[in-house]
Formats: sequence, structure tokens, C-alpha cells
Amino acid sequence: MGKIICIITILLFVSVLSFAQGSIKGKVISEGKPLPFINIALLNTNLGTISDSLGNYWLKNVPWGTYQIQFSGVGFKPFKVSVSVNKDKIATLNANLEEDLSELQAVVVTGTMKESFIIQSPVHVEVFTPHFFKKNPTQCLFDALQIVNGVRPQMSCNVCNAGDIWINGMPGAYTMVLIDGMPIVSALSTVYGLSGIPNSIIERIEVVKGPASTLYGSEAVAGLINIITKSPTKAPQFSLDAFGTGYGEYNLDLAGKFSINKTQSLISANYFNFNQISDKNGDGFTDVTLQNRISIFNKWSVERKNSRLMNLAWRYMYEDRWGGQTSWERKFRGTDSIYGESIFTKRFELIGNYQLPFDKEKIVLNYSFNSHIQDSQYGTTSYLADQKISFAQLLWDKKIGKHDLLLGSTLRYTHYDDNTPATAKENTENQPNKTTLFGIFAQDEIRLFKKQKLLLGLRYDKHPVHGNVWSPRANYQWSMNENNTLRVSYGNGFRVVNLFTEDHAALTGARRVEIREALQPERSWNINANYQKHIHTEIGEFDVDVSGFYTYFTNRIIADYFTDPDKIIYENLRGHAVSKGLALNTDFSFRFPLKINAGVTLMDVYQKEDDGTGSLVKLPQIQTSPFSGTFALSYTLRKPQITLDWTGNFFSPMHLPVVPNDYRPEKSPWYSIQNLQLTKTFGNGLQIYGGVKNLLNFMPKGDVILRAFDPFDKTANDPVSNPNGYTFDPTYIYAPMQGMRAFVGVRYAIF
Repeated sequence: MGKIICIITILLFVSVLSFAQGSIKGKVISEGKPLPFINIALLNTNLGTISDSLGNYWLKNVPWGTYQIQFSGVGFKPFKVSVSVNKDKIATLNANLEEDLSELQAVVVTGTMKESFIIQSPVHVEVFTPHFFKKNPTQCLFDALQIVNGVRPQMSCNVCNAGDIWINGMPGAYTMVLIDGMPIVSALSTVYGLSGIPNSIIERIEVVKGPASTLYGSEAVAGLINIITKSPTKAPQFSLDAFGTGYGEYNLDLAGKFSINKTQSLISANYFNFNQISDKNGDGFTDVTLQNRISIFNKWSVERKNSRLMNLAWRYMYEDRWGGQTSWERKFRGTDSIYGESIFTKRFELIGNYQLPFDKEKIVLNYSFNSHIQDSQYGTTSYLADQKISFAQLLWDKKIGKHDLLLGSTLRYTHYDDNTPATAKENTENQPNKTTLFGIFAQDEIRLFKKQKLLLGLRYDKHPVHGNVWSPRANYQWSMNENNTLRVSYGNGFRVVNLFTEDHAALTGARRVEIREALQPERSWNINANYQKHIHTEIGEFDVDVSGFYTYFTNRIIADYFTDPDKIIYENLRGHAVSKGLALNTDFSFRFPLKINAGVTLMDVYQKEDDGTGSLVKLPQIQTSPFSGTFALSYTLRKPQITLDWTGNFFSPMHLPVVPNDYRPEKSPWYSIQNLQLTKTFGNGLQIYGGVKNLLNFMPKGDVILRAFDPFDKTANDPVSNPNGYTFDPTYIYAPMQGMRAFVGVRYAIF
């Protein structure tokens, strides 16, 4: 009888325990955006679930008690927290995950034109998300890249603030900028078009350092930047981001999406206005170009059978900018009364892709069109240009055993017309340049062994002037284990110089352009080596990325500012040019809410040219810092959801474009631009942020514009007042002419 009572007691106890269960429910988000398919696990148990398409989860039949619950997913830092389950109520626990590209699990497309995880790509690709750029809010892509190591937005004129993006010490003409893999930003648009790309349309940015001519053609000599635009399927229903600075800069981003049957559409608009004249250095010229710009972006995605691709996007941008003497008004445009540089830009872009309806083959047609109209007045010099580029690309992606093949063909048509000698016949009759460029390429990604890959590629282009152009490449990857990866790449670069469309200095009228001979294509050979190491420790996850690069130019067209102070001389290289260096990037993600990104680049960029006696003279490249670095530090107070971001860069002295007997230093000083930001995140998709830009209040000192008091050189020939023969010159520039300024902004999103 006692045994029966004991058994009954045990069964009753077990029965009670079986009913002593509760549940945990909540939502998983990142920056207010719901995260689907996130793994949720109760540590040291067999219980777990995943979040649904809206980020919601419900973990049922959890015995009473206190547990450690962990949220994890590809591309996000694991989040672990304690939770108690009891009989009184359902435990509600929401999780806000932080993006973490240090896991090397982000999907990239730029290196090989096909999707692959970073760790599996034989081409070294760096990925940056909007979350990274929000650490230092800016109004456009050009400014945002200032905290990316080895990538430098460089202005070329103190008056109109024209600029381009340098990679590894090579000027912007060697950097190809893509939008969704299409060569939208090139030639004419590299001068002002980069400032017209708002951050609001960016899903992520992929950066490849080193030549990529095999897949993308000429211009990708230093590397390429691929801007992946937001997908309508992933974007919030509505988003707003607005900020202003103490300098009078105002930026507004608005976006929303809607659906029609199986088609989803995202539309966004960006407006930027800066209309406050500032002359901190007292030279009578605006420190910063005044701008009024609007950009509208619309993207459509169609849901098709078997998840085949079909996307179409367009963007329109209009910008009115001017810089010059502070008393300049629109009525002085093009006259020699008051000096001003006034530029009107109208730009339209169309981008699309369509996967052909083959069941067993993946064949995709990519296409784009862009129109860029520029109406410029540089003092009394008029530059009117109209450029239209049509591009089509057909890709066939095929896997055969250990071979992952990509075959493609491209057709590019460029129509360019301006009012310079570049498009004029000998009798001065206008003759627009019309260029059709056809290319084919093949790429084979071979899995040699379980942990080794070899990527071979070859491209052929038929150039209408320079004939047959061959561009080979080879990439080797050795993934020793999940924490150590070695990559080596080798390839060549080929680029045809478009002088008046790429080099703003040739247009300002401050110096006379002299082209001493027919300019030949630039050719280069490059080798890159990269080593990545991922370190797991008790205090956090750490990534170390080391790269070495060497580029050898057999011909390079470099503007000569030094031979004659009144001229910019262009001619073919009588020797060779070299760009070499080392880059170190680190990423520290601690278990406590601290994250640090830091990087340094050491470079030696020069040319060796015949001095006329048969000897080669080494000449350093101007506006190139031998030692530079960037950093971004973020610390989050989780309970009040306040994040502190400290970002910045620093540069060692660089050679500057001085003139003979110049009283200005021929080298810049060491300097650093640093920014501080506080962000408060609320639970309803609202963020309020503010801080200080240029915390150290650094600005170039002295006369950055030579003879700013006489911009039309009306008294430059007077030997008494101007014994050194100086002329007006705004090209002496190395850092922004904006001092310390406060900013405040708000972000809001509805999903």
C-alpha cells in the first residue's frame, strides 16, 4: 500500500510540474526594423524558436524558472539577457540587435558579380551599412566616406568645392562608382554628381580596392565603390531623417513604399539647402559653396515565378551651387565684375535588371541610362556640357562541377558634347564625341581544394580609337579555417583619359591648359595581398584586416602644376608611376556595449620621370598623405537606449600645388577632423540625435586662395605690386573650410 501511495505521489508531482509552464513572447528588431528568421534559444535547454516575417516570436511550454535567452542571426551581434518565467503572466521580452559585419557573413556581389558571403568571396570586399554612416550623419555619399580607411573624399577647388573619391592615394578618375552594379557615375558626373547621391537611398556600400577592369571595364583602376540601393521589400513603410547644423545646412530625407498586386515600390526624396555665406578666414571668398539640391528616387520590384529578378529604378537630381566673392549675386554670373563660380546640374538615371525566363539557366539582363547636363560659369569662363550614356550587360551564371562560371557581354554608348575644343573640329565647327564600346568577359571560380579557390578572369574590349584591349585578372583565396583567410589578387588597369570631364582644374580658368601631345591610354599592373583574422575571446569578437598593395603605371596622365604657374600641363609619362602601401583595419565588438572600428594606411605614391638628361627624377603626388587613418567608437547605454559615437580621421603632411616662390607652405600640417554624436532611441521607431562636427575646430590657415583680392588677374602683370608674377589660383586645398559646428536631427520609421 505504501508503494502505491509513493507512486501516486510521484505521478502527481510530475503532473504538477508538467502544468508549471509559462511562455516568452516578444519582437526582434534592429534600428526599429523587424528582423525575421532570428534564432531564439534558452541556453542550457533544448527549447528554442525563430522569429516570424514580422520579427515576432512566441516560445511556449517553458518550465517556471530563470533562464539566459540568446538572440542570434547572420550579420547581427548575439544578444543575451536573463528572463524569468512564472505562473503569473506571459514573459514579454523584446530584443534590439546590432548589426555586426565582423562575423564576415554579410552577402556581397561586387567582387565577382554574384552573391556570396564575404568570407567565401575570393575577392576582398569591404561592406558598410547605413548604420555605420549614421555615426556621423552627412547629407550625401561624398561626405559620408570620410570615415572609411583608405577611401578619401578630396575636394579640388576652394571656390566651387568640386571633388572626387580617392582610393589608396589614386585620384578619383581611377575610382569607378556603381549604382546597383551599373556604371552610372563616370566622366562628367564624377565632378559634382557624387554630392548628389543621398544616403537615404543606400542599403549598403561595397568597396573593392585594386583593379576590377576584368568585370567592370576601364576606370576601375584604383578600385570601385558599388552603391546598393534599398529594396522595396525590406524598406520601412515610412521613414524620415532630418538634421540641421549651426552653419545653416539643412537636410531632409523622406521615403515611403506601397504595393500594387505583386509589385512593390519605394519612393524617396532628399532636399539639401545651404544658403549662409561664411568667410571665417577673411579672404573675401565663401569658405563653403552654397547649394540648393533636390533628388528623387523611385524603385520597383516585381514578384515573379521562381524568385526571378525584375527591378527598375530611376533618380532625378537638380542642383544649383555657387561659390566666390561674398558680394557675388546671380546678376554677376559670367561677368568680370565680381568673381563667382556658378554651376547648374540636371541629372537623370535609369537602372534595371531582368532575369530571363529559363528554368535551368540563370541569365540576367542589366541595363542603365543616364543623362547629365551641366551649365557652369567659372568667372568669365563658360563650360556647357551634355553627356548621355546607355549601357547594357548580359550575364550567364553557370555551375559545372568545381567550376562556377560567369560569362558576360557589355555594350556602352556615350554621347558627349561641350563648348570646349574637346568636341570641336579644326574649323571650330561643333562635333560631339560619340563612342560605342563593346566588351565580353569570362570568369571561372574554381574550387581547388576544400579551403582554397582560384578565380581567373579575362575581358576583351573593342575600343574605337585604341583598338583591342585585354584585361586579365587572377585571385587566390585560402580559408585556413573560419577565423583566418588569405587572399592574393593580380590584374591590370586600362583607362582612357577624359580630360575636360574629369579634371575640374582644367575648367576653372584660373590657369591655362596646355596639352603638349596626344594623350595615350593609361595602363597599370597591380598586385594586392590581404589577410583577415577573426578572434573569439571572453570579452568580445575582434577582426584584424591587413592589406598590402602595389600598382605600377607604364603610362599615367598627371596634371603638372609646377613647371609654369600660369599653366596646367598634360602629357604622357616619360617614365613610370607607382602607388604602394599597407593598410590595417580593426574591428572590436566587446561583450559590453562598446564597439571600435579603427584603421591606418601607409602609402608612397610617386612618379619617376625623365628630366631631359636621361635620369629619372622622383616626384611625389600632390594632395596625398603618406600616413592617414580613421576611427569610429560607439558606446550604448542599453537601459536609456542612448548611444555615444565618436568618429574621425587624421592625415600626415601632404604635398600641395604651390607655385614658384610661393609664400604658402608646400606641405600641409598634421590635422584631424573629429565628430561627436549622442543618439536617443525610443521604442516607437523614433530617434533624436545631435552633437558637434569638427570637434577640434580645424581649418586651413593663411591664404588658401592665391591673390583672392584679384580673381580676374587685372593687376597680375604689375611688376611693382606683384614682383613674383602670382596669379589667381584656388587649387591649394587639403581640408574642408568648415570649423566646429553643432548639429541636431531626428529619425522616424514605421514598419
